[in-house]
Amino acid sequence: MTNRARVLLWTDTPKDYVAAIEAAGLAPRVQVETLPRAQAPSEAQLAETEILLGWVVPAGVLPRMGKLRWAQALMAGVEGWLALPDLPADLLLTSARGTHGDSMPENILGALFHLTKPYAAAAEAQKESRWERRVPVSLNGKTLGILGLGAIGQELAKIATALRMQVIGTRRNPAPAEGVSEVLPPERTDEVLARSDFVVLLLPSTAETENFIDAGRLARMKPGAWLLNFGRGSAIVDADLVAAVEGGRIAGALLDVFRQEPLPASHPFWTTRNIKVIPHVGGMHAERDKAVARLFVENLRRFLEGKPLLAVVDRAAGY
Repeated sequence: MTNRARVLLWTDTPKDYVAAIEAAGLAPRVQVETLPRAQAPSEAQLAETEILLGWVVPAGVLPRMGKLRWAQALMAGVEGWLALPDLPADLLLTSARGTHGDSMPENILGALFHLTKPYAAAAEAQKESRWERRVPVSLNGKTLGILGLGAIGQELAKIATALRMQVIGTRRNPAPAEGVSEVLPPERTDEVLARSDFVVLLLPSTAETENFIDAGRLARMKPGAWLLNFGRGSAIVDADLVAAVEGGRIAGALLDVFRQEPLPASHPFWTTRNIKVIPHVGGMHAERDKAVARLFVENLRRFLEGKPLLAVVDRAAGY
């Protein structure tokens, strides 16, 4: 018999999580089991697991986990969890919110450089030994609009300000933020669209953000502006974006997230001139599991001590 809490790490990369539990001195207080994503939990794991870490679980699993009290999602977005028809109402759910603070702003900055500097074109010209000079576009003095000024958006704002860009943006709580010249409520999104040379979407997936960027909002964007989506693919009406780019209403778009992933080969995003397809790498980095493991271990300590957890999902808000 044991009174140690039963933990199931349902992931293909459990090493960093096991190491973090041991380094934090919590190993004597928990019984840890690991399970690859492709495998289903055993009857014993279903019956005894109290703490679950993993990606979205299939429908029909959670109701069979009678002792499960807390689930730690491995992603910041939890729309897949919230869409489960049998998600227990009393299950404590936490996300990986806040673990992309180092990589995501850097990757968005890389996207801005990709759009404004001629390095990609130079690499293509080199394949043909062709000397072709191009004039870079300066980011200095340009306006960056960020829709969704959470932790990632605020970190991006600091970096952009260092490049002497002007940053404006929206969030539910329009309190001032470092590096942001104007923080506006979502109801004033149109003002951000009209003034920004680059619009970055960092919106979560909720009922309010579904199809948020449609033909109407694209028409309100500054002519010649670029749209960058590093939030959720569902925020954009695909056909409306293609029409806006093909019609020259905006300069183009760089997309890291999509409604369906992998993006189908037949999708027009692949072939529309000035729509850049990036295969969902914005939040990825070599140390990602270590970053999520730090959050998980802090929450595990809090859970064992009966204290409030971090990054608890607000089911009504959707994140």
